[in-house]
Amino acid sequence: VQLQASGGGLVQAGDSLSLSCAPSGDILSNWVMGWFRRAAGKEREFVAATRWRDGATYYSDSVKGRFAISRDVAKNTVALQMNTLKPEDTAVYYCAARPNDYAVVVYTKAESYEYWGQGTQVTVSS
Repeated sequence: VQLQASGGGLVQAGDSLSLSCAPSGDILSNWVMGWFRRAAGKEREFVAATRWRDGATYYSDSVKGRFAISRDVAKNTVALQMNTLKPEDTAVYYCAARPNDYAVVVYTKAESYEYWGQGTQVTVSS
């Protein structure tokens, strides 16, 4: 499965941006789709995830209330709506897929995801 992420760009602080992720194959009902990011010089970190079968969502504390992950079952895509962006949100954002949805506690763990997209750059200027 290949994941294609798109929608990154350069925005100002306070602006909004939407990312999209489209896999090459069908997302199955027991999958988890996630977004991670890596800022320059920092570790990759969890941003958000959604469970495909019921749309349950999970967020890191740093983006909760500002970002929203959503799934479009008909279009087989996942979106990340990012509002009130801050300079510290600047990073390469990666879409990831986990082909099973057991153990909610590991949804935030990058090592539990099997498929990864190529990343899209988001830059927020102050």
